[in-house]
Amino acid sequence: MAALRPPALQHLLSHQTRVLRTTAWHQQRRWAQVHDARFLATTQQPRHILEKYRQKLDEKARAEGHADIDSLKAAYSDKIKALRKETDAVTAPLDQARAGGVKEPLTPPPSPGSSSQQPQQQPQPQHQATTTTSTTPQPPTPPKSPSSSPTGVKPLSAILNLPKVLPLPNTTLTNLWRQHHSTHPRSLCAVIPASTYQTMDSLARQHPHFVLPVPHPQQGAEIHFCQWTWDVETRSATVLFTQLAEYKVRGEFAVPHTTVTHYLDLVGGRRVVKDFVKDEGEGQQVQEGVEVEEEGVVLMQGMVVEDRGVKVEDAQWLVMCLQRFYGGWDGLGGQGGLERAEERRRLLEWFGKGDERFSVEKLLEQAERMG
Repeated sequence: MAALRPPALQHLLSHQTRVLRTTAWHQQRRWAQVHDARFLATTQQPRHILEKYRQKLDEKARAEGHADIDSLKAAYSDKIKALRKETDAVTAPLDQARAGGVKEPLTPPPSPGSSSQQPQQQPQPQHQATTTTSTTPQPPTPPKSPSSSPTGVKPLSAILNLPKVLPLPNTTLTNLWRQHHSTHPRSLCAVIPASTYQTMDSLARQHPHFVLPVPHPQQGAEIHFCQWTWDVETRSATVLFTQLAEYKVRGEFAVPHTTVTHYLDLVGGRRVVKDFVKDEGEGQQVQEGVEVEEEGVVLMQGMVVEDRGVKVEDAQWLVMCLQRFYGGWDGLGGQGGLERAEERRRLLEWFGKGDERFSVEKLLEQAERMG
C-alpha cells in the first residue's frame, strides 16, 4: 500500500473532522435560552450601587438639610429629568441610525431657537457641495519646530540670530559664543577655523569610529569610544562619546556621556567690517570701519551628561584629543610636531581597518605626548 503524502493526509483528517462535527451537531440537544444581555443589564435594580454609596449620599443629604436619601432624590428630580431630556435629544439620531442601518454622516441636532430663525436648507447638488468644500478656508499650518530635524539636532538658527551674527568679526563672534555657554557649568564650546575643521571632517568621513584615552592619576587610563554622525538638514556634524566598557556591553544602545555638535553655517568666507585706528598726525587718531574678508569658522557646542561618571575636565580632554587625532593643528611643533601628527594618523587608520599594528599602548603613548 502506498504511503500517504502530507497534503493528502491533512485533507483526509479535515474531512473526517467535518463529518464528526456534523454528526455531533444533529445529536446535540440545546436547552439554553437566548436573552438580550443589554436588557438584563439595564433593567435590573442596581441595589449594590446604592448600598455602595449609601454613606456618601446620607452625608450629602444631611449637609443640604434633607431628612434622608429619598428626600434628596425628590429635591433633584427636576434636574434629573432635564438632563435626561437633553441626553435623549443628543442620542436620538444615533438610535435612529442603528435601527435603520444608516451609513451617511449624522447631522448634529440644532441648537435651541435655531430652527425658528433659519429656514430649512434644501439638499444641494453634488457639484455645489464639492465647490463649497474646496473653498472652505483651512487653518494655517503650524510652523516647524526649531529642532525639527529627525536626528533631534537643534539648528544654529535656533541658537543665534544669524543675520546679525554674519557681519561680526571672528574675535567678536568668539567672545559671543563663549559668553552664550558660560552660564551652564557642564557645557562645552569652541570656535574652530574652517581650514582646520575641513581636515578633521575629511578624516572623520573615512574613519568615523575611534577610541580615545582619559588618563586618571594612580588609576591608569579609561578608554572611550567616539562616533561621528552628520545631519544635512541642520548642516552639522555630531560626535558621541561613550565609555568603551559600556559600548561593549550595550552596543548601539549604549548611552553617550558627552555629545558635541559642529555647525557649518559660517564655514564660508564672509565680508565683515573691522574698526581700525588711523593716525591723523599731531596726536590725533581716528577710528574708522574697513570692510575685509574674514575666514570662515565652525562653531562647536557640547554637553556633558550629569551622573555618567565623567567630569567636564575629562570631556574637554576628549575633545582636544579628538581634534589632534583627526588632523587638527598638525602644523604645531615644527618637524617634531609633524612626525607625531603622522603617528596619530596611522593609529587612526589602523583602528579603522582593524590592523594588528594598532595597540592601546601606542595610543596611550601619543596621549601622554599631548599632555
